[in-house]
Amino acid sequence: MKASRFAYHAPSTLAEALALLAEHGDSAKVLAGGQSLIPMLAMRLAVFDHLVDLGRIPELAGIDHQGDTVRIGAATTHTAVESSVDLARTVPLLARAAPLIGHFQIRNRGTVGGAIAHADPAAEFPAVALALDAQLETVSPRGARTIPAEKFFLGTWSTALADDEILTAVNFPAWRGRTGHAVEELARRHGDFAIAGAVVAVELDGDDRVRRCGIGLLGLGSTPERATAAEQAVTGTAAGEIDPVEVGRAAMSTLQSVPADLHGSADYRRRVGAAMVTRAWQRALREAHDG
Repeated sequence: MKASRFAYHAPSTLAEALALLAEHGDSAKVLAGGQSLIPMLAMRLAVFDHLVDLGRIPELAGIDHQGDTVRIGAATTHTAVESSVDLARTVPLLARAAPLIGHFQIRNRGTVGGAIAHADPAAEFPAVALALDAQLETVSPRGARTIPAEKFFLGTWSTALADDEILTAVNFPAWRGRTGHAVEELARRHGDFAIAGAVVAVELDGDDRVRRCGIGLLGLGSTPERATAAEQAVTGTAAGEIDPVEVGRAAMSTLQSVPADLHGSADYRRRVGAAMVTRAWQRALREAHDG
């Protein structure tokens, strides 16, 4: 199939992009990397009269340190995240999730902001944003605001962004000290969306107790999920007293609506999800121990 007719706009500044969104209202759609939107347009699962391409706005790309926070411009590509030596050190969970996204050609075009704003519950970056308490910067003709990741994802492909609002950057805290990070997922083929997966970050104190942790889940709900019950169960506990299998079970215990489709039943996804959390927890904890 072919996409329906639309007007293409390529602003060179953020102000121009906002003006176009204000002018065309809900008949306009922001185009980031286009790796999800373009196929949807081609299959006519989505129809818009105007596309506003953000790819030529330099102020939306780049990786920058601001104290203990790493600010990543929304137009920064997956490849830039994957290849960044700095991110591998400061936000390793994000850097390790990047190679699992699609294929090389997709990562060359896809962007951090596009992946998070698309809000696919089986995508890696939304789960990482939740697990690490990311803060999302947005701007609209009414001004700028910051949205916590936990309040950003409302449903499948649905977020707290208004129609005339643009996601401009994502701020991730840089974890320091005795920390470990791991990503585990099960997919039919490399590059496919995960049937179920988990991202885990953990920090140990000097007595080998869990000081804090973040567990994000993908493919296990209508939105990316956070395993808060499992996090609360292990925080403050000596690492050697924690049963990794129980962490996986606790992560599944509060899930409300696990999807079922041709790739697997809800029960199957729960079992896979528990196994992915268990594996990711073991790897992250081992890394935290080893420093």
